[in-house]
Amino acid sequence: MRKSATNDDVLSTREAAERLGVALRTVQLWVESGVLPAWKTAGGHRRISRTAVERLIEERRNALAGEGRTEPEGDGSLFKVMVVEDEPQLLQLLIMVIKGWELPLEVSGARDGFDALLQMGRSCPDLLITDLNMPGMDGFKMIASLRAQGPAFGAMDIVVVTALSESEIAQRGGLPEGVRVFHKPVPYDHIEQLVRDRLGGLAAAA
Repeated sequence: MRKSATNDDVLSTREAAERLGVALRTVQLWVESGVLPAWKTAGGHRRISRTAVERLIEERRNALAGEGRTEPEGDGSLFKVMVVEDEPQLLQLLIMVIKGWELPLEVSGARDGFDALLQMGRSCPDLLITDLNMPGMDGFKMIASLRAQGPAFGAMDIVVVTALSESEIAQRGGLPEGVRVFHKPVPYDHIEQLVRDRLGGLAAAA
């Protein structure tokens, strides 16, 4: 990795991306959403503390070591579904149920918005199913960050499954237009129909 010419304890966004193993735009997204604290030099260049980057790597290492993440099957032709849920048992149940639909899907899981964005830096899902109340980066911040990127994540369908009421969601700033909201307990039948409809639309367009 290239070192900063002025301070080994400070990284540019590109150096941080190399260290984290993600795309430059992903690091920029994390900076804009507050995941990575950064400041600007007199010349307008962003700088990130090496300590903050190493801390994020350690947090992600701990999260990815848990049971919540499933490895993708690696078939690029499959419809990609990512489930984001901080409760490990519910995350595992969601993944198990979705795989049980026996559809051409690649299913992955993440414990929070940090983990999800890290994975999206490598492979963007077609459908994101996420909780809202999560530690670290919650669903509100993650969705707002994704939608703010425009075309980069614009084709991704986002489905929220939450215990929050409509008024509670509104009190916390609401959600972007086009995000579909389901309330817990998880309505598996409705989500399955949504996925089947999306797959049917793709097949018709092929």
